[in-house]
Amino acid sequence: MTTSRFQEKTVLVTGAAGGIGLAVVEQLAMEGAVIVAADLSPQCLATAKKVAESHQARFFALPGNLMDTAYCDSLPAMAFDATGALDIIINNAGIMRRGNALQASDEDWEVSMKINVEAVFRLCRSAIRIMREHDGGAIVNTASCWGLYPGPDHVVYCTSKAAVAAMSQCLGRDHASDGIRVNAVCPNEVNTPMLRSGFERRGFDPDTAIQALGETIPVGHVAEPDEIADAILFLASEQARYITGTTLEVNGGKPVY
Repeated sequence: MTTSRFQEKTVLVTGAAGGIGLAVVEQLAMEGAVIVAADLSPQCLATAKKVAESHQARFFALPGNLMDTAYCDSLPAMAFDATGALDIIINNAGIMRRGNALQASDEDWEVSMKINVEAVFRLCRSAIRIMREHDGGAIVNTASCWGLYPGPDHVVYCTSKAAVAAMSQCLGRDHASDGIRVNAVCPNEVNTPMLRSGFERRGFDPDTAIQALGETIPVGHVAEPDEIADAILFLASEQARYITGTTLEVNGGKPVY
């Protein structure tokens, strides 16, 4: 029997076309949510729309570029105007640029900080202004285990995700009295297009590389997107009503350090 933790709850999801984002959209749709999906273009969101509507969920697409500060500032209000509510925001969009400090370009830094940090801050700030006037809400940001325990040769990515983790802790504590919970989920490796493209760029077959990587993880496999979506939706739900300002590691027992 399908649960309905999000029946008629309006949920804004960024990065809704990606691996984790699409899994989040499907699970929300199965649980009765009103879904507002954000990603780069309407074409990107076509699959998310199809998935949501296959479960008879109401679906609104608000595509845009998270490099655009005006879009980030206005997106929560656009979601509210489209649906009449804003109960939950899931800041899932993000990018990964690899390399140490000598290999990282100015563009790597700028784009990573814009999308992974500044966009999250602007979306949270705008959502909090709306939620505090409408009985509160919940925010879940996607950080990373690599933001808590930085690994090698990912200095820009690790720095950006550490910022998201710290930001989530600060916001959760600052706005608990407004009835707003803010938490971060911190995955390790996940079988997404981002992970697969990274293997391809380094000359590896993604399927073989993911299988080998899974052998290094105590639970025996690389996380699938729905396993991370489960954790995200737990933090977004009333089941986590006493949890705020927390970073939740979802790593299959594999530490970064």
